[in-house]
Amino acid sequence: MIATKLYALLITLCRIATGLAFGLLIVTVMTQVISRTFLTGSPVWTEELTRFALLFMAAFGAGLSFRNGEMVNVDMICEMLPAKFQRILLFVSASLTAVFCLMLVMPAWKFVSIGVMQTSPALGLRMDFVHVTVFILLVLLGLFAILRVVRMIAGASDGKPEGQSENLS
Repeated sequence: MIATKLYALLITLCRIATGLAFGLLIVTVMTQVISRTFLTGSPVWTEELTRFALLFMAAFGAGLSFRNGEMVNVDMICEMLPAKFQRILLFVSASLTAVFCLMLVMPAWKFVSIGVMQTSPALGLRMDFVHVTVFILLVLLGLFAILRVVRMIAGASDGKPEGQSENLS
């Protein structure tokens, strides 16, 4: 099915982007540590690039974390409910997450556009390339929430994060 392949492609692309951002973060931090240890000083740009890599890692990883149930979550009450009410609560939670993200997409885009007029101090990078992380995070988190809702409606999911699903009867 083409929808399943697109879903798998989205997951793969998010994993690759998160991994690349994490790799850049590691290289940048190691550059800073090595230069502070063995040289007279560290490059100024390393701290800034570390922050930017962290932002991109969070942007691409938030949707994956939502999908896998790895975001901070208080599910004590949900786990105590009967299966029918668990499904309802999980459906409402995913729906509200999607709505919240969709409500913030346009303000996030405005935030991105403001960055065109700014540059980062050390790298001289236009800040819209950094501010876009907020937009990416909201779009991907909203998309993964919508996909959970759609999968619940289609009966392909019980609403629990993937990897935590069990048959709720």
